[in-house]
Amino acid sequence: MLEKYRLPVERLTSPCNIEDLSFETTKDLEPLQGIIGQNRGVQALTFGLKIQRKGYNIYVSGISGTGRSSYTKSITNEFANKLPIPNDWVYVYNFDNKYSPKALDLEPGFGTQFKNDVEDMVEKLKKFIPDTFKGVEYEVRRNEIVKVFQEKNQKVMDELNNKAREYGFSFRATENGLMTTPLKNGVPMKQEEYASLSPQEIEDIMHRSNDLNINTIEIIDRFRMLEEELIERVKQLDRNICYDIINFEVNKIYKKYAQRKCIVEYINQLEGDIIENIEKFKGAYLETSDMQSGNPLDTTLNSSEEFFNRYKVNLFIDNSRLEYAPIVDESNPTFNNLLGTIEYKNELGILKTDFMQIKPGALHLANGGFLIINTKELLNNALSWDILKRALKTEQINIENLNKQMGHVVASTLKPEPIPLDIKVILIGDNYTYNALYSYDDDFRKLFKVMAEFDVEMTKNQENVYKMAKFIADHCQKEGLKSFDKEAVARVVEYSSRLADHQEKLTSRFSKIVEILYEADLWAEDEGATIIGKKHIEKAIREKVFRSGKYEEKLNEMFLDGTLLIDVDGERVGQINGLAVMGTGEYSFGKPSRITATTFSGEEGVINIEREANQSGNIHDKGVLTLSGYLGEKYAKFEPMGLSVSIGFEQNYSLIDGDSASSTELYAILSSISEVPIKQYIAVTGSVNQKGEIQPIGGVNEKIEGFFEICRAMGLTGKQGVMIPKQNIKNLMLKEDVLRAVGNNKFHIYAIATIDEGIEILTGREAGTIDENGKYPEGTINHLIVNKLRKMSKIKASKDK
Repeated sequence: MLEKYRLPVERLTSPCNIEDLSFETTKDLEPLQGIIGQNRGVQALTFGLKIQRKGYNIYVSGISGTGRSSYTKSITNEFANKLPIPNDWVYVYNFDNKYSPKALDLEPGFGTQFKNDVEDMVEKLKKFIPDTFKGVEYEVRRNEIVKVFQEKNQKVMDELNNKAREYGFSFRATENGLMTTPLKNGVPMKQEEYASLSPQEIEDIMHRSNDLNINTIEIIDRFRMLEEELIERVKQLDRNICYDIINFEVNKIYKKYAQRKCIVEYINQLEGDIIENIEKFKGAYLETSDMQSGNPLDTTLNSSEEFFNRYKVNLFIDNSRLEYAPIVDESNPTFNNLLGTIEYKNELGILKTDFMQIKPGALHLANGGFLIINTKELLNNALSWDILKRALKTEQINIENLNKQMGHVVASTLKPEPIPLDIKVILIGDNYTYNALYSYDDDFRKLFKVMAEFDVEMTKNQENVYKMAKFIADHCQKEGLKSFDKEAVARVVEYSSRLADHQEKLTSRFSKIVEILYEADLWAEDEGATIIGKKHIEKAIREKVFRSGKYEEKLNEMFLDGTLLIDVDGERVGQINGLAVMGTGEYSFGKPSRITATTFSGEEGVINIEREANQSGNIHDKGVLTLSGYLGEKYAKFEPMGLSVSIGFEQNYSLIDGDSASSTELYAILSSISEVPIKQYIAVTGSVNQKGEIQPIGGVNEKIEGFFEICRAMGLTGKQGVMIPKQNIKNLMLKEDVLRAVGNNKFHIYAIATIDEGIEILTGREAGTIDENGKYPEGTINHLIVNKLRKMSKIKASKDK
């Protein structure tokens, strides 16, 4: 009965045939180009990088360690190589609105030149202009203008004084303007004389003064107009003299950048502003020398320095060192790191800023290329996700103040001109985050139309096995590891299948493989070996398990000393060994658990002790409820069952979830009802549906090995084994100790498809098939169960009367 379900050792693993590897060591192989077994993800990523349409940004999905990040950067680098270098960007002073600096773009590398050209020109003008105004030519031309003014001014003054004498006054020019003085005997009155006047005389003087003012308004206006004319003529002279100097310097810049309209417009405004502020340049060198030796807190000198800041150029983005389009991998996508920031300087407790304090963010640095961001880091930073979406939707980058975004009151700040955005954003995250964003964020669906999903496993074929070998060769070369012989490579391939939990698959979680490569290299180094062999791989795997295996070891000790109860020999009614998987971090292991069931007359149905004690999850509860469906379908179609069942995990003090023990619980119930004992030396795992079909479960290797370790510790009898779902055969990648025990008939693995097959193995009796009369053969398990249920039903009926 057992033989037809027992699996031969050949079906318990999937060895990598060394004969198929046509190399001696990985030194004979070319390093891997690209990535292994991710055709779907690679094609999607390639498509996303090729298409240049709005909204076709990329979300790269997959578990960490699948190579999603490294490959994304690698292939993005290939595409960036084919794209042109984006323009430089500078921020300059806005002569129309100082609070809104202008953004200008130039060809790559010209940003630095433009900055140097403009600032050097201003420094030259700060020297040349003062020198010019100290020259003889300027003094002569200015004196000519002043002389003409003085002649006209004297005529007006004579006319004014002639009029003033009629009223007993005279006019004289002072620093504060025209002043009138009363006359006495035709001579200006002294202060002592004025003080000795009587009130009547003073009133008379005041009356005459008012009449004088009224009658000399027109003459005084002409005098003031002459002053304004002088000032304007002198200013015009200054402009004319400086224009040639300024125009010569400006024209050199103009000719160099005349092909860019925005630069020409700025240069014209720059020239006009310099001419308008000639007075600042006339005293620039004097103030500079005074500042070097004077008080650094002198506000007049500081204000002059601040004034000349307007002629500086903020080299915002300098792409002169790039060889192709930029790739920015932003590891900390905060608001400021993404969008840029406007910094402030503290001067005497006052926060000040200007356009020179505008700093770029990742969006600016990656503009014209690619921006790679980890989705988790992006979503963990307040406002960053919204800012990124807004930039992609508007296709421009607006630098904003974070405090303003958060609704805080801030001091007056700048609003720089937005910079056009041309970028491909690549988010790297997991599938759960992708689904959440896709479901709840409309903008995400519009902006990230390409999803490149990286699988956790790949097909185990000759091509991928060789690629795995080349992957190892690549790491040996890059990381300076010793070469691996082909036996070591074969063992790594087998380990990869074990990580994938599939005989026909290899894992795509390459980080796990790399860990073994590094550790095997260390053990080979300790041994003094020049080539890494299979034994070094084996040791790396063993040591890795040992470092994480303390919890498993403690549990096994508790089984051995009787703290945790378990039987691995003999037979018991209503008692069975189930298997579960436990984990500590990255290490998972199997743990057997005793499950018991009791049955009695009643109407409660199946009572799940774990559920009643709030120690079971939803999936486990569902699995137990499925048992009621099976029992009703199988045994209560034509008459009531009248059965109560109590089932529980013994010595369980933590939450239980999952339905992989549902078939195990059903076997215990069937044993309890039929009163036929179950073999305690066969542990069971597997889910069951209402039709009695066994369904596959996860962690099959860990469960088998967990029970094996307990049996080996207590003593192998040759009868012990594990019963698994038939569908899980392809997942078997058991370790060498188990394979050896199975090969020596010391341990056994059974694969089944139905509950009837399982109960036959566990009890040694036939399950029994119902005949045309609706009866099961005498002595079969199902016959015993039906009889027992009828008795329970009669007992209940008699009690109800």
